[in-house]
Amino acid sequence: MFEPGHLHVAHPALQPDDVSYDIHVHYEVSQTDSGAGMHFTMDGEINGKPFNETFDLPKDLAYNFASEASRIAEKHGLPKDTDLHSMDGQYDAMFEDIRHQLDMKSGDAVKPEHLE
Repeated sequence: MFEPGHLHVAHPALQPDDVSYDIHVHYEVSQTDSGAGMHFTMDGEINGKPFNETFDLPKDLAYNFASEASRIAEKHGLPKDTDLHSMDGQYDAMFEDIRHQLDMKSGDAVKPEHLE
């Protein structure tokens, strides 16, 4: 379920070898070392094991939030082949909300030092 500032994805284990997860991603505009950006808090459970982590992304990299969120979820037990992008349009809604909150436009430049 998506609401501005919060994404919730859950999946029950349907088969014995399936992984269950219940993940919340909260986000808000924040100040980073290089100006405006987004602060993210991820928490929930993966296969019954709780986790809680935060991360920050500068404005020009905030659109890439799913990569960092996937890395954190994988670290806590979500299989690499789990596609969090296929969340019934929720990913797209979150992407657009972040673009709106940070006043990002198509073609905005990425700072070269953020690509290293």
